[in-house]
Amino acid sequence: MGKLTIGCFSSLVGSVSLDFAVKLSDAAVKKGHKVDLWVSGNATMLSKKGQKAFKDYSHLAKTLTELFATGNFQATACEACAEARGYHKDDTMEGWKRHSMDWYLASCFGADRVLHIGGD
Repeated sequence: MGKLTIGCFSSLVGSVSLDFAVKLSDAAVKKGHKVDLWVSGNATMLSKKGQKAFKDYSHLAKTLTELFATGNFQATACEACAEARGYHKDDTMEGWKRHSMDWYLASCFGADRVLHIGGD
C-alpha cells in the first residue's frame, strides 16, 4: 500500500476541514495505507491534551488514539502555530509530534499522494 500525506490548514471554529482530514486518515489506514497528518494554524489545537468532549461538538481524541495504535498513522502539529496559541510541548496529547514546516515538506516528498485541505 501507499503513503498519504495530508496537510490540514484549518480556519476558525466551525470549519469541517479538520473533521474531514481525520475521517479521511481513518479510512485510508483501514484500507492499509500509511498516513502522515500535518496540522497548522488553528488545527493545532487538536493536539492539545485535556480537551473536554461536548455532546454537540466534534471530539476526535478517541479516533486519533485508535489511529496512533495502528502504527500506520502519525500526526504532527506545527510547533510555531502551537506556541503562538499559548500551549507548549508539555500540553501536547500523547502520540502527537511537534515540528516545523520542514517536517511536512519532507513527508510530502516521501509520499505517494499529498492532499492539502483547508486554508484561506
